[in-house]
Amino acid sequence: MTADLTALPARTGDRPATTGLEIPHDQLEAFSPPQIRSVLIEFARSLPGVRTGPSAVSEPGSLAFRLPRADRDFDAFLHPSVDEFGHVHRTGFMHLTIPVSSVAVLTDLGWVEPHPISKRPEFPSGIVMFYAPRDTDELTVATTVLQASYDQAAA
Repeated sequence: MTADLTALPARTGDRPATTGLEIPHDQLEAFSPPQIRSVLIEFARSLPGVRTGPSAVSEPGSLAFRLPRADRDFDAFLHPSVDEFGHVHRTGFMHLTIPVSSVAVLTDLGWVEPHPISKRPEFPSGIVMFYAPRDTDELTVATTVLQASYDQAAA
């Protein structure tokens, strides 16, 4: 069962600077401490069936969250990959597919921004950048959103 993403707290502080509408879509400041990123990765690896490895759709050094499926939902995976539902960059921010119904609320709460590629019809509309969690409170939100991304991919 997917968590209620509308019940999350607002992110504190200013949004980090990003490349905005440019691809590659990168966060430019306010990165995760290494131990926070490590816990985030361990959480992803604990999800049933998830495998990690180099991303097929992102820069070298990004770690993919993969869920092999024969009957995958178009909106739940990062294309052109057939099994990558998200990835974490070396600095801690993630690109994820999330339920389209959650994009606006998570944007308003300050946790995400839509990926510019999500505006193209050949890509899912729910691809977002989740800003790098800076502390354990933000890590809790990050794992909740990552869980929702996983739940969408596993459904």
